[in-house]
Amino acid sequence: MKDFQQRVIDEKTELDAKLKRLVEFVKGGPVFDSLHPSEQDRLHRQSRIMTLYSEVLRERIEAFKS
Repeated sequence: MKDFQQRVIDEKTELDAKLKRLVEFVKGGPVFDSLHPSEQDRLHRQSRIMTLYSEVLRERIEAFKS
């Protein structure tokens, strides 16, 4: 495996860990619920964008195998 490929794998691993924490936070709870609706919306959008980013990284990793 080439160095840049390992960096992509590491990047996806780190991103997925952050995304998991964000998704858990956005599911609700006293802190999230106390945020202004516009901030809640930004966090939801951030989660969707991070999910798309993770999907692109997954596709790149799969392409390494071919």
